[in-house]
Amino acid sequence: MATILEIETSGSVCSAALTSDGMVLAHREDFEGRNHATLLSGFVKYCLDYGREHEIKLDAVAVSVGPGSYTGLRIGLSEAKGLAYALEIPLIGIDTLQLLATRVMFSANEIDRDTVFVPMIDARRMEVYTAAYDMGLTELIKPCAMILDENSFSDIKKSGRPMLYFGSGAEKAKGLFANAPRAQYVPDVEAVAVDMIALAEMAYVRRQFIDVAYSTPSYLKEFQATTPKHKVL
Repeated sequence: MATILEIETSGSVCSAALTSDGMVLAHREDFEGRNHATLLSGFVKYCLDYGREHEIKLDAVAVSVGPGSYTGLRIGLSEAKGLAYALEIPLIGIDTLQLLATRVMFSANEIDRDTVFVPMIDARRMEVYTAAYDMGLTELIKPCAMILDENSFSDIKKSGRPMLYFGSGAEKAKGLFANAPRAQYVPDVEAVAVDMIALAEMAYVRRQFIDVAYSTPSYLKEFQATTPKHKVL
């Protein structure tokens, strides 16, 4: 297996981890808000210093590529690109929705093999970035920006399959599943670097790398800047 530096900045949590052979060697996390620009370089340095002190060779850098926060994704990808280029090692892009799904898969107990995993990342108002996966991460709903309404996930609800929904946008979807007895909300699920291990190692073994120079985040929708409101005099 490879030794990989993982970087996660897609949401409110800023985190970095150094992992090898399925084990976390070093990591740093901040859950206090969007302080990525201030904290990320220090977190990365901590992990790299650990590797140097223990004479561990870094094989790749993995970074969350979205969907998620426009600013956070740019900060994380920029840091990861710089490291991969300077160290002449491959760059791995991790889908944030898959990352959330695997976190729940590996942390929950006694999951029905027929369960559908529905990560939701808040995109303001009643919109979320979402997808749906089975236990093998097969896409049942492709990643998309979705405005939640009574018709959302109707096919999955009609199927009667057990469903777990989670992530920063999931709480506002609770009302949609009131009549779906096999749908369960999983609270407090955040994307963090230590949970990248399985996806990053799988990508490394399969040689699924992204371009160090030209890769961009997966926003799922175009950025819309808001115009500041002027005070009425």
